[in-house]
Formats: sequence, C-alpha cells, structure tokens
Amino acid sequence: MTLAAGIPQSQAAVAAFLEKLAGAAPIQTHISAIFVGCNTAWKMKKAVGLGFLDFSTLAARAHFCRRELELNQPAAPGIYRDVVQITRAPDGSLQEGGAGEAVEWVLRMAPIPAEDFLHAVAARGALSPALLDALGDAVFALHQSAPKVTGLDALAAMAQVLAGNLRAARAAGLPEAALAPLGTRFQAALEHAAPKLAARAAEGRIRRCHGDLHLANLCLWQGKPTPFDALEFDEALARIDTGYDLAFLLMDLDRQAGRAAANRVLNRYLARSGDYGVLGPLPLWLGLRALVRAHVEAARGRDGVPLLEAAAGYLAPPPPRLIAVGGLQGTGKSTLARGLAPALGAAPGALLLRSDELRKRHFGLAPEAPLPSTAYTEAISTAIHEELFMIAEAALRQGHAVALDAMFMDAGHRQKTAQIAARIGVPFQGFWLEAPMEILKSRILARRGDASDATIAVLERAAQADPGAIDWLRLDATDDALAVAHKALGAEG
Repeated sequence: MTLAAGIPQSQAAVAAFLEKLAGAAPIQTHISAIFVGCNTAWKMKKAVGLGFLDFSTLAARAHFCRRELELNQPAAPGIYRDVVQITRAPDGSLQEGGAGEAVEWVLRMAPIPAEDFLHAVAARGALSPALLDALGDAVFALHQSAPKVTGLDALAAMAQVLAGNLRAARAAGLPEAALAPLGTRFQAALEHAAPKLAARAAEGRIRRCHGDLHLANLCLWQGKPTPFDALEFDEALARIDTGYDLAFLLMDLDRQAGRAAANRVLNRYLARSGDYGVLGPLPLWLGLRALVRAHVEAARGRDGVPLLEAAAGYLAPPPPRLIAVGGLQGTGKSTLARGLAPALGAAPGALLLRSDELRKRHFGLAPEAPLPSTAYTEAISTAIHEELFMIAEAALRQGHAVALDAMFMDAGHRQKTAQIAARIGVPFQGFWLEAPMEILKSRILARRGDASDATIAVLERAAQADPGAIDWLRLDATDDALAVAHKALGAEG
C-alpha cells in the first residue's frame, strides 16, 4: 500500500503500521488520520502545531487522546473504546500495546459505516420525522448532562468568538466587501443580545458542551443519533452557551436538509428542555455558525460566499407573528401547525407550542409517554394553558414567531391568544379545523407514538361541548388544509 499524503514525516512509520492493521488508507482531516478496519478504527492525531492547537509533541498527543476519550465515551460508549500506545519492540518493529518504548498514542474506536454519518443521511434525504425527533432528544440529553461552567463573561467570550472568526474569514480570503458590512451587523446583533447572554449565563446555561456539533459529528449508532468527536483541544471553544452549541446543528440542518428539518429539531429540543430563552440570541448564533462554516469552506478552496450570505440572512430575521390552530382531537392540528411553522418568522421557523407536549414535560415525561386520566383535571389543564400563553408571549417579545397547537374549545382561550398578539403588536391568525366524527375516530385509533392521549371516549365528550362563536378561519380537515392556510397567511402578509 502507498501511504496517503498529509501525514507528517515523523509519523510515517506509525501511519504505515496502522494502515497495514486497518487494511485501508486513512481518512484524513487537517489534524487527524483515521485508519478504519473491519472491527476497529484507529485515530491518530497528527504531529502539527496550528496556532489554535498544538499536537506537535508525543506527550500532547497522548493527553488529547485521553481527553477525547473522556469527553466522548459517556455519550458514545460503544464507539469510543480506549487509548493505546504504539510501541517499538527490541527488534525495531511496531506493536499495538506492548512493553516497548511508546512512539505514538492512538484512540481505538468502533468503525462507523460512511452511510451512517448524519450528513450522509441528510444527503440521501433519509432524515425522517422520527429520526429528527430522536436527534433533538440526543442533543437535549447531551446538554442536560454537560457540566456547568461558572464565572465566564458570556458577552466577552462571544465577542472573542466573533472577532476570531472574522479574522479567520479574512485570512481565508473571503471578500472584504462582504465581511465589512457583515461585521457591523454582527456587532449590532451582539449588543442587542448582550442582556440575554448575561441572563442565560446566570441561569447556568454555559456548559462544557460538544463544541463542534454539526451533522458530520453525529452518526447513527445502534439505530440512534449519537454525537461524537467533541472538541477536545480548546476549552474556551467548548465552554459555551448550550444554545450556541445547538445552533451549529440547526444551521447545518437548515443548509443541508432544509428548514423544516431544522425547525423540527429545534422544537423537539425545546419541548424536552423548556429552554425557550435560546430564541432571542438564536439569529446571532446561527449567523456565527454560518460564518464559521464559510471560512472553513474557503480555507479548503471552496466557495464560502453563499454561507456569508446565509449569515447575513440569519442576522436580519423577518418580524414575528402568531398563529393558532384549534379543533377537536384528530382534526390534524399538530400536522397543520408543524407544516406552517418552518415558513414563519426567524430561522429556522416558528416555535411550535403544543399543549399536549407541555403537559408531558409538566410531569417530567417525554412527549410520547402516556399519562393517566388524573393528569387531565381542570386545574392541571388551566395551569398548562397559562404556561402556553406565557411562553408564547415571551417568545414573541424575543422576536420569534409562534404557532400554538391546542383544542381552544374555550372561547376565553381564543380571545387571550388574540389579545397577546394585539398587546405585542404582531399579526395573528387563528385556524379552526373540522371533520366528520367517523374520520376523527379513525385517526385517533390509528395514532402511534403521539403526544396526545386522547381516546374515542375523550373525543366524544369534547364533541358535546359548545365552543361558542368561532371567528377563526374554518378549514376542512379532510381537504388540503395546509395549502389553504399557507395561502391565507400569504395573502395576509
């Protein structure tokens, strides 16, 4: 075999040894070489010093191999196995392990099929709704277990991130004609977000995060989305707001899989975490992540200008608006609200607030977990609706569009929704879905893995209630309600 170019000469013998073990040439990045065999992958850090990292010494490579294992094994225990030394035997040959002199340290990992990396899954259009929900769950779990970081000046840290990435963009040769006005927009966005960043730091939202959470650093492992390759070489770049960590994934999804995919992951993450404060700084964070990707692409000899344009778009979001979808169980409220959300307001689309999901989180459960009938008392339902309206108003005041999904059988709830929009001064549109009872019953019987716990008996009781005068736009739930609703919103806009 011929060793691939890009390996430092000082590591050539080790690389040739690992290539022989793997039976294949390495997959390379600018800082690593991964030798993928049938049952094991060996990851060697290159002996390079690049300013932002220094792997030039054997001791440093040993340290960062162990650090990568420590950071990644909790979330991906089946992928990250151990760290092993490559040693030189008395006869001069190289061995994996052994008692001889250590000449290199490598991570041993499970091989991951190329088609199971999430950027490859996205490229073939295989990010299903269930997989996107699981992805939101995976990020939520990652952030929930991430250690909190205290004493960090969130505004100063974000300013350093911005300045560093603007320098990198210029060094990569991106056009100054685009970077100069973009830098001004970033500065304005940073100043606008400053109080929110400080408040989130005080809430404990700064954590030791993944740091590099894009699609290529997630894979399907045993059928589940699994993060790996967390940033190990720079604590400052990983001690960040969980929202900024999430933003890399959302930006990547928006660019590679479409806004609907990014919107679904955002809303799943928020349904699990309740961290609606991410919405205010999200335009800044999305723009920064697009800037990161722009200069990385440019440094690789690719066109980074479209990503600069994307960054500018994130920094200039459309104004917020409020929509609400009501009707009996089985009318397709969630389907309509989810279908409308990606096109509304700032990227990656509206916050989708489902009363069913709020109720599940109220009891500490995932959306699909069933609740007993005792969780549906009038007092609990009142509290859930109060929370729904409170979150909606807070999100709108942060500049983010909101889509509400609830029955809205109470005329007072419909009035309160309109009042919120009027108080803030944003457009409002309510939709009311209707369908024959036999269709609603068949839909309820067909439900699987849904946040709603409604049964036929619950539907029949609800149908007997008088919702009062309906002044929202009535839609036939058996027809193409989504097309009609889109048209109504387009005409209104």
